[in-house]
Amino acid sequence: MTVFSNITEGQSIDSVMEELGRNAKDAAQTLSLTPTDAKNTALLEGAKALRSRTGDILAANEKDLAAARDKGLSEAMLDRLQLTAERIDAIATGLEAIAALPDPIGDVIAEWDRPNGLEISRVRVPLGVIGIIYESRPNVTADAGALSLKAGNACILRGGSESYHSSRAIWECLQDGLSAAGLPAASIQIIPTTDRAAVGKLLTMSETVDVIVPRGGRSLIERVQKESRIPVFSHLDGLVHVYVDEKADLEKAVSLVANSKMRRVSICGATETLLVNRAVADTHLLPILDKLVELGCEIRGDEDVCARMPAAVPATEADWATEYLEPILSVRIVDGMDQALAHIAEYGSHHTDCIITEDATAAARFLNEVDSAIVLHNASTQFADGGEFGMGAEIGISTGKMHARGPVGVEQLTSYKYQVRGTGQTRP
Repeated sequence: MTVFSNITEGQSIDSVMEELGRNAKDAAQTLSLTPTDAKNTALLEGAKALRSRTGDILAANEKDLAAARDKGLSEAMLDRLQLTAERIDAIATGLEAIAALPDPIGDVIAEWDRPNGLEISRVRVPLGVIGIIYESRPNVTADAGALSLKAGNACILRGGSESYHSSRAIWECLQDGLSAAGLPAASIQIIPTTDRAAVGKLLTMSETVDVIVPRGGRSLIERVQKESRIPVFSHLDGLVHVYVDEKADLEKAVSLVANSKMRRVSICGATETLLVNRAVADTHLLPILDKLVELGCEIRGDEDVCARMPAAVPATEADWATEYLEPILSVRIVDGMDQALAHIAEYGSHHTDCIITEDATAAARFLNEVDSAIVLHNASTQFADGGEFGMGAEIGISTGKMHARGPVGVEQLTSYKYQVRGTGQTRP
């Protein structure tokens, strides 16, 4: 079977995409029966290739960075795009972590016997072929390919045009791993063009693709949801909130808010809005905001915040609904838990939200009532990450409620079937 590295003259995008789909479907059939050891070998050899080809990957990444700078991409977007030797090593370590995970395929989720003697079991199986569309972050190439493979799926990857060279360099390392393990090269394919028409075609390939996973900005997600004829796991905006409750410990609040926002502002788990209970506004607000400003964060506040901190920029209605991915934070003083919950319900994206409090009752209410994929108590929102959850890595954070929610890891890339064993029973 052909694995395209480029579209050659005379080939149409439709014909190339259709062949990618057919090849992926064939590879998925093989992978569904592939032993765990072979999948793990592919991942471990891919990790070795990443480390041995670090120089080549960095050179490819520099091409992407140069083009991105010429386009005037923001510092946050450049940070998402940039690879370093340390980041490449972390990608390789992620492949090794996925290899170390239990293989979900064949796992018996539940089993029971019926009065008529039938033995019924629910068993994990691969989804089949996964189309994964993502923007900017070249590391997603490795995470998506590795997680799909471990779960017995073939995948078709479409990275952002900004990371085209970087993603291909990483993909070539994954191909080395597949070759070393004797697995089909079409187990992990990458679309060989930046033409957006390829995405449109992918979204219609329901005969060969079983699920689409988009990871990117609102415009990408909305396009996929509108055009796809295939089930979608959506990774929507990370409009992340931290609520500082009236029983919040001040030192803990300063540390957690600073980390939640400023550890890395360009990731989807970065906090974008801070809500502070009015009961502690006089004691907690300025120490928290002073620390953020010290770290280089711009504050956009409501009237109460600006009255206490004249250097703050007055927040607009749009600020409460903006995923900045920049060192900018919207801040509002709320009258209590009810108002905090109402704000999150109105403006949140069901991604990740956090409460800081020493009150167990307040924490329990927040954890129970906030309708988000990830809800935290006294922990940085930057832990909204599959790797930090012990999943090895993630394809994204699903903000929907069907099939997968939260970090999409190996188990979330499986389905199940029922196996029924009898001894000759017939139904009366």
